[in-house]
Amino acid sequence: MIKVTIDDIEVEVEPGTSILNAARQIGGEVVPPAMCYYSKLPGTGGKCRTCLVEVAAGSTADPRPMPKLMASCSTAVMDGMIVKNKTSQRVHDNRGSVVEFLLINHPLDCPVCDQAGECHLQDLGYEHGLSSTRYDFERRTFEKKDIGDKIQLHMTRCILCYRCVKTADQVTDGRSHGVMNRGDVAEISTYIEKAIDNDFSGNVIDVCPVGALTDKTFRFKSRVWFTKPVDAHRDCKKCSGKTTLWLKGEDVLRVTARKDQWGEVEEWICNECRFDKKKASDWVIEGPTNINRHSVIAQGHYTGLQKPHETLPAVMDGRDPKLLMDIHSVSEVNRVDISALPGAATSETFKK
Repeated sequence: MIKVTIDDIEVEVEPGTSILNAARQIGGEVVPPAMCYYSKLPGTGGKCRTCLVEVAAGSTADPRPMPKLMASCSTAVMDGMIVKNKTSQRVHDNRGSVVEFLLINHPLDCPVCDQAGECHLQDLGYEHGLSSTRYDFERRTFEKKDIGDKIQLHMTRCILCYRCVKTADQVTDGRSHGVMNRGDVAEISTYIEKAIDNDFSGNVIDVCPVGALTDKTFRFKSRVWFTKPVDAHRDCKKCSGKTTLWLKGEDVLRVTARKDQWGEVEEWICNECRFDKKKASDWVIEGPTNINRHSVIAQGHYTGLQKPHETLPAVMDGRDPKLLMDIHSVSEVNRVDISALPGAATSETFKK
């Protein structure tokens, strides 16, 4: 085991652990944001640059600081390394610049985006974004492409994190989409606009950190904070069958894979569970999903709420509250019938 200090908190980790995963062992605000790294998908990371941190001391053997900010998702810790994330103004300023670059071509359509409330870029924008843009040029746009009847592609929202490509490579039995072209015109697309269709293709929706890939069956049906997420399972021959149902009343509006505290899928689910089983009777409901209390999704979903025992009369020592009061019993205001006045009311009117 080796020791590393992150934001003045020391932790012991296995050799080869990345700075990001070491920070996750500590938890809380020490953990840098990650838009492209996905622990369940080997080979991800190093693209979005939102997880940059300052290495104040490389190791005990070589305590010199690293001259540049390092991507915490792809930089391994060394024994005696000292890392600054929240405690570094340099990191804060740089992260704001990264967010500004990510938002340069991103459409401001959060009010109509199905990812709103779950969008990692939206969270970063609130924390580090500017109130206005300095970009005066024409924004990059893409032609709409149909990639099937289950998945909606909004390329203008894509940040090219490559998560969906890695998911298709490692989870499905055949990838039919990828990154086309290069540079500023690079885009996610299928070959000759072929539809994405295999048993586990829907998982690209869950790994997308923004609203570039969304569920067509859930499109414009509801805001996530108006739904109730519950854990459920069913016997499935293709996958584990462990999912999260998003309910509105008795209706199942959508089905997603269960996610951990870092927003990463715990177990991949098949398309049959995701798109075809939209009745509550298809599932065994286990209970409410554990949602971060700071999330907008948690607002209004008070599980285990206890009704207070105190009633208003008890609080007021048995006296009944006077809910309705005649204002004229304590004030002379408006005793004059204003509607009967020949003209506009003045201060002299109320002196009579």
